[in-house]
Amino acid sequence: MATENAAPVAKNEDSASGFAFALSAYFLWGFLPLYMKAVGHISPTEVIAHRILWSVPVAGLILLALRRMDDLKLAFRSPRMLGMAAVTAFLISINWGIYVWAIGAGHALDTALGYFINPLFSVFLGAVLLKEKLKPAQIAALALVVIAVVILTVDAGRLPIVALCLTFSWGLYAFFRKTLPIGPNQGFLLEVLLLAPFALCYVIYLAMTGQAHFGTNTSDTVLLAASGLVTAIPLILYANGAKLLKLSTIGIMQYIAPTMIFLIAVFIFKEPFGTAKMIAFPLIWAALFIYSWSMLRDYRAR
Repeated sequence: MATENAAPVAKNEDSASGFAFALSAYFLWGFLPLYMKAVGHISPTEVIAHRILWSVPVAGLILLALRRMDDLKLAFRSPRMLGMAAVTAFLISINWGIYVWAIGAGHALDTALGYFINPLFSVFLGAVLLKEKLKPAQIAALALVVIAVVILTVDAGRLPIVALCLTFSWGLYAFFRKTLPIGPNQGFLLEVLLLAPFALCYVIYLAMTGQAHFGTNTSDTVLLAASGLVTAIPLILYANGAKLLKLSTIGIMQYIAPTMIFLIAVFIFKEPFGTAKMIAFPLIWAALFIYSWSMLRDYRAR
């Protein structure tokens, strides 16, 4: 009886704590370009290596506090799970690398574009890989995204590579991550543990060849050491918030971070916002409105 009473709350109700967790995560992600700009003088590979290494103790301490280490031990005994985690770890490291490089190289607007497109790319993946039938509203939204990409391509003389690579890497990561039969917190720690040996070897190589920024001055050392908190905290906040919110609420909230990135790129970083982007971004926003409206309508009809 208790189980029956609890189920509807989990499915149909938003909780204040869940909203606070998710909102905190999206705001931290939204402000992430400011941190990435601060480490822009450091090579992206060194930043990624430290993000991986410093995430291990942060995520590990959280799991210890939650007493959820047993699931991680079971994962290491499963070759199939390790193989799946290796794929997701590879994809997330690619996504991090592109993001770090893009912010430092002055392409924050492209990263915002990539994350705006991402929900619609997930719809596309569902249609192609899972043979899900697209609804008219989803087809219309995807068509607007294609038009926006064509406009940007014609204007620049090339595809918006940064935005598309971020979209593909994160979309594929999210797709394969859903198939990983382990909790979100444990899954994140498993991924960084698999990447940690490679990151450690690279950091040691940099130190031995005199190329390391860590330990050379106080500001760089503090910034790199903080990368674990910057990486792990929003992911863990999101994972715990998503469990306590309706799908429709998460669907709307996911636009907070790219909106903040867009505003930071234009008003703080002063990145150029030409005519093509003035046309393309509203097209993307219109596509997201159509997609969100369709999703909310279907959710309420259930």
